[in-house]
Amino acid sequence: MEAESEPYVRLATLRTLHRVVADLNAARSLAGTLQAVVEGAVHGLGFDAAAVSLVRPDGDLVVAAVWEIEESALGGPAVLLGQVGSRESWERLLGVCDHWGTLRFLPHDRGWAVASDVPTWTGDGPLPVYANDWHPNDGLLAPMYSAGGDLLGVLSVDRPRSGKRPGAWTREALEMFSLQASIAIGNARLRAEMQRALARLEKEQQALRASEESFRQAFEYAPSGMAITELHGDAMGQLTRVNDALCRLLGRPRATLRQQRFADLVHPEDLALLQRTSAEGGRAELRLSRRDGGYQWVCLRNSVVADAAEGPSFLLTHVEDIEDRKKHELQLAHRASHDALTGLPNGSELRARLGRRLCAAPQGPGGAAAHGAAYGAGYGDGYAGGFTDGFTDGFGGGYGAVAAGHGPSAGEAVHGAPDLAHGASWGTAWEPAFDEPPYSASYGAHGGFEGLDAGVPAHGYGHPEESLHREVEAFDGGYLPRTREPAADHVHAVVPLEPPPGGEAWGAARRPGAPGEKGLAVLFCDLDGFKSVNDRFGHNAGDAVLIEVARRLQQVVREGDTVARMGGDEFVVLADGIGREEAKDLAGRLRNAIIPPMRIDNRAMRVGVSLGIGWAGCGMSIEEVLHAADERMYDEKRARGSAVRGARGERSHRRAG
Repeated sequence: MEAESEPYVRLATLRTLHRVVADLNAARSLAGTLQAVVEGAVHGLGFDAAAVSLVRPDGDLVVAAVWEIEESALGGPAVLLGQVGSRESWERLLGVCDHWGTLRFLPHDRGWAVASDVPTWTGDGPLPVYANDWHPNDGLLAPMYSAGGDLLGVLSVDRPRSGKRPGAWTREALEMFSLQASIAIGNARLRAEMQRALARLEKEQQALRASEESFRQAFEYAPSGMAITELHGDAMGQLTRVNDALCRLLGRPRATLRQQRFADLVHPEDLALLQRTSAEGGRAELRLSRRDGGYQWVCLRNSVVADAAEGPSFLLTHVEDIEDRKKHELQLAHRASHDALTGLPNGSELRARLGRRLCAAPQGPGGAAAHGAAYGAGYGDGYAGGFTDGFTDGFGGGYGAVAAGHGPSAGEAVHGAPDLAHGASWGTAWEPAFDEPPYSASYGAHGGFEGLDAGVPAHGYGHPEESLHREVEAFDGGYLPRTREPAADHVHAVVPLEPPPGGEAWGAARRPGAPGEKGLAVLFCDLDGFKSVNDRFGHNAGDAVLIEVARRLQQVVREGDTVARMGGDEFVVLADGIGREEAKDLAGRLRNAIIPPMRIDNRAMRVGVSLGIGWAGCGMSIEEVLHAADERMYDEKRARGSAVRGARGERSHRRAG
């Protein structure tokens, strides 16, 4: 190139540069660009061999492309392809070279600067004769830098076809070419990164579309109800999307549900529970209204679907139908709290109802003793000394509890100390199912439960759910606490006192328990002659007698009263809000209802009854109440000459039906 005239050489070189630079920019990939660089250096700049060492992400340089016109007998640059040299060795090599502008020239006499890990090849040209002749071990390097000054790679050329060291114009052309090559390599890398990014984006979008389709199918075709709720803005809480299962469950069209909130659908008594249910991981069992006006028991489970950048986006709620499970639970609760033979509340249920009616705070002067004249003396170890009139035993509570567990036998009710914690605590937990809203209201709306006791209105009794947690804790601990704080709306139960003997007048100041006061009467009923019915006619006839007695007792009492079977032939009646005279009248009506003959299996059968009237007052225990009423009943039985049961008179019992 140097042998021609300078104008001709320059013009030819510019034409060649234009062509090879165009080839650089036409490459479609980084590998193609690197190959265009080495081919352009060989064909356009007058060198027989060229190689490009590219900087890797770890900083070291790898031989990425080579080209030579004719393979050298000693092994040209082709043998170097893929070899790696450390960045440190390359930096040291560039530092000892002669600087020809941006180029670096390494004379053959400085071969010692080439580290062993820098890829090199041995030239096979003739030895130099003149000072400017090219030595086979000379090297010419063109570092390529990015616009930011970072090293991209090194272009190495060898064996100029003129046989001499490149002149000024050739060096300038090589500098221009290496600059264009660095730009082309940078662009190729950028294109490669963009292509990889686009490929990743397309893959992520495909995964997102697949995920959205999977979610749509899982949401729409889920066998249970699903709903998406808005978490932000004016539409917060509104159902923005519901599936077919939820529409079928509630009997409402999709368009209607999307205009409502769960708060619009929930039963009024469950609204507070819904509001307490947390958005993330919250779970609640409550009732949602159906189109037909009834209510559906469901279990709601919440999950927050969040965006990584914007935070929570919407609330996903799973709505599970638990109607059948609730019915089964309520049926089990009813069987646990009611006598299987007569259908009456059992002993545990009776104790639970007493427990919700009474509190631990004694009423009147003298504390609990104010309920009866001989409380302190009459109730001692082993119930020594008996009881005076007007004395009973109670637990705090109200009507309508459902106790889990069967009532104790008659003997246990009188002599023993039955497991009160078991009956009372589970009774409180299950009570709302039958006797008070919300259960009676919800199931009544769509048919109710056939064969179950619908319950009776409370008669001054607290709501059973008020003591749920306390009762469950007591059950877990193995006992039922006797001392409990009364509810805010609790009406204290007091024991009416008997009028003074001889018609003496009371003082002007009335106090709790004075004559005329209304109280909670406990009437203990024990059948007379029932054992002979069992012995003579068999247990089937005895069962029929018990069923008939239960029916007759229920016909006598008021709507809000409780008739319970304690076990065997013992029944207890709770009548709240009556005075002493009314209690005596009720006892007479109960007796008159039982003693008429019964027609069973075409036979006339008759049983009698002994009744004892006790009173329940706040500050008393349940066993005190029941024991005192039992003592009154026993006094009557003994006075009427009934059969004696051992030291206290053996009564005829049969196991609870």
